[in-house]
Amino acid sequence: MPLTKLEFRPGINRESTSYSNEGGWFDSEKIRFRAGYPEKIGGWLRYSDSAFLGDCRGLHPFVGLDGTKYIGVGTHLKYYINQGGSFNDITPVRLTTSAGDATFSATNGSSTLTVTENGHGAVVGDFVTFSGAATLGGLITADVLNQEYQIASIVDTNSYTVEAREVATISSITTTSGLNPTAVTANSSDTGNGGGSVVATYQTNVGLQVSIEGTGWGAGVYGRGTWNSNADVSISTTSMRVWTHDNFGEDLIINVRDGIIGYYDTSGGLNNRAVLLKDVSGANTTPTIAKKVIVSDRDRHVIAFGCDPQTNIGTQDPLLIRFSSQESITDWESTATNTAGDLRIGSGSQIITAVETRREIIVFTDVSLHSMQFIGPPFTFGITAISENITIAGPLSPVAVEDAVFWMGVNEFYVYKGGVQRVPCSVKDFVFSDINREQIEKVTAGVNSSFAEIWWFYPSADSTENDKYVIYNYEQKIWYFGSLARTFWMDRGIYEFPIAAGTDHYLFNHENGFDDGSTVPASAISSHIESSQIDIGDGDRFLLLNKLVPDITFRNSPDSNPSAIFTLKTRNFPGGEYLQNSASTIARTAQETTTVVEQYTNQANIRLRGRSFALRVSSTATETGWRLGSPRLEIRPDGRR
Repeated sequence: MPLTKLEFRPGINRESTSYSNEGGWFDSEKIRFRAGYPEKIGGWLRYSDSAFLGDCRGLHPFVGLDGTKYIGVGTHLKYYINQGGSFNDITPVRLTTSAGDATFSATNGSSTLTVTENGHGAVVGDFVTFSGAATLGGLITADVLNQEYQIASIVDTNSYTVEAREVATISSITTTSGLNPTAVTANSSDTGNGGGSVVATYQTNVGLQVSIEGTGWGAGVYGRGTWNSNADVSISTTSMRVWTHDNFGEDLIINVRDGIIGYYDTSGGLNNRAVLLKDVSGANTTPTIAKKVIVSDRDRHVIAFGCDPQTNIGTQDPLLIRFSSQESITDWESTATNTAGDLRIGSGSQIITAVETRREIIVFTDVSLHSMQFIGPPFTFGITAISENITIAGPLSPVAVEDAVFWMGVNEFYVYKGGVQRVPCSVKDFVFSDINREQIEKVTAGVNSSFAEIWWFYPSADSTENDKYVIYNYEQKIWYFGSLARTFWMDRGIYEFPIAAGTDHYLFNHENGFDDGSTVPASAISSHIESSQIDIGDGDRFLLLNKLVPDITFRNSPDSNPSAIFTLKTRNFPGGEYLQNSASTIARTAQETTTVVEQYTNQANIRLRGRSFALRVSSTATETGWRLGSPRLEIRPDGRR
């Protein structure tokens, strides 16, 4: 009998049933398509052995004038500069008290220290560093007191508690609460106030890990479903913590959504913290609160979105856009002799985010899309409404690819290319029927430009954190999906590999190797792709499968004998169970010659009967990469019953 060549349409289709999608692929895990053929995605390795505190919602690469590479890393607890693999805490300070304002008290037999500080303004989880303290006596020594602590509880507006611990850096803390487990317990001689000269330095208030009711566009029309009402109400903001950042030359402008705007001068060294922009020398009516900051690449203005107006500093206007004078981070007062100014969007209730492309800045509100362009003096910038009928999943869901902007909406995918269009999606129902809408603003988009892919990481229905992804290949215009826990993604560019943040608080170099480097040693990546059903004629005849001739390459696999598993499955009715299946391990053997010769298993003899069949290719081996071609199968008609 002649062999039948198995060729399938590229991409995954879950908008119809497996039976009606004949000739296509139906399921996938950790695969992509290259030139229309499926292959296993690249592996990942830890960027460094150092971890960070908190859930990362922002990464930004930049380069110093001396060529040093940096990554800005924003979490719900801290802001770091990563240089050479080490995380350096540069979180801005919001308050430094006078000597003696803070005092301690300890209780015999307890590790809890009560700190009294009138009007401390702290919330649970905040970080505070004490200095100048003398010993309380006994086990609570000066060294125990004079270090950084995370606040355990708020007693009232004038006092809070921390857990006394042995001398250690906060960066070494790995417990879920963030508090060091090596506690120091007071004894009966621990009394006093720390010497009366204690100075307390408070970092910017920490933010939320989750979305809660009333969070921005999460309220009202965007608050579909039951929102999380169990978040810690002592947090000072109702917005999930998201950082935005952009470099001004070799320096960095950073912003907490609905919070502070900071400035980090790289010339000050990694031991210096960022400062509030309003405290920079020469600052003039700078905004103090914003939803996002961008440095316009074309004209070098710093732009703050959803910020406080020049005439009412400290009161946020969620639809106001302000921009500094050209080439200045400090001059924000609009005058006849500079280019500082402001714009206000007239639709929507608040700005969600903004994305810069080569020609313009695209501004999202909760219901509309606008184009902001540099037009020169006297107005500097102009803004034009593009669409009044869009949705957006969250502030991290849009991403720019050259002059196009793609984003995930509430139930659709969109693209802006001079106008707004819905992106046809062959897995739309599959994705949006399995997404946690209470945490939808955690959706984060990233570009993998080496493969012309846009990745959206999202929390599935049973998860409160991103654990799934869906990919749009914008060159092949196809979709595929899988499972991977990532909270932020940064494309290659300054760095050789794409870098992503994991839920385990490590950064990972992606497309690096073939294995899962989140474990030591690295473990296998389980990948597979499965076809939809194939039948003979209208499915009224039985078929007999006798022989499989595989077509697969393991090119560049480090394993000298990599393998993949081909599984054929048959069934009699579209809704029935698979009755039979047969799996064959297809292996490559490398010959010891000057040229690597790939030699495939010639054929696999099988015997399966049914009205339809499906093909599945999978791999669970380490150091193995694979790419599928066009397998051949001997298919014989076998009667009608």
